[in-house]
Amino acid sequence: MLNKLRPRIKIYIDPIAEKIHVNPNILTIMGLFMGILSAYMFATGNLLGGGLFILLSGFFDVIDGAVARNHNSHSHFGSILDSTTDRFTDAFVLMGIIYGGFVDSFIGFLAIIASFGVSYVRARMESEGVKGDVGIAERAERLFIIMIGTFLSYALGMNILLEYAIILIVILGFFTVLQRLYYAWNQLKDVKSK
Repeated sequence: MLNKLRPRIKIYIDPIAEKIHVNPNILTIMGLFMGILSAYMFATGNLLGGGLFILLSGFFDVIDGAVARNHNSHSHFGSILDSTTDRFTDAFVLMGIIYGGFVDSFIGFLAIIASFGVSYVRARMESEGVKGDVGIAERAERLFIIMIGTFLSYALGMNILLEYAIILIVILGFFTVLQRLYYAWNQLKDVKSK
């Protein structure tokens, strides 16, 4: 859902991207590094630091693609690297939240499974020729929910709000997996396997 806003924010992102003369793959790796720092902050109990580094990681995730487009340096490998680092970032952040004691480990592991499931179903759909950007909890939404839960927990001094955010990610993540599976089934039910 939030990914649909990218064309609207493109007018703000493109002027920044035009001024950045760095290989977009380096920006992708910087996003991963920011995600690892976020995980470390959460693991050490620093909610504000964890939230701020998620925000920076998200910025790099948006800007790397914009730089690739604006400098005509988009590559298939860059797309694979971007998707791969997104998965690692998601896992690291959630593991940091678990280790920091902000969420029950079982709920945290369910959130990791849900996040990976959403991405995996999309990849499989697209490998079968079905557009996979269906559902209510894509990566942008999940990171946004974590950021809101983090900043509210920090501002109000109520760590339980971050746990509620992770529970919401679990629910919406598995719901999105079901949405995508149902959509894929509808698109492919009349297609014969080879």
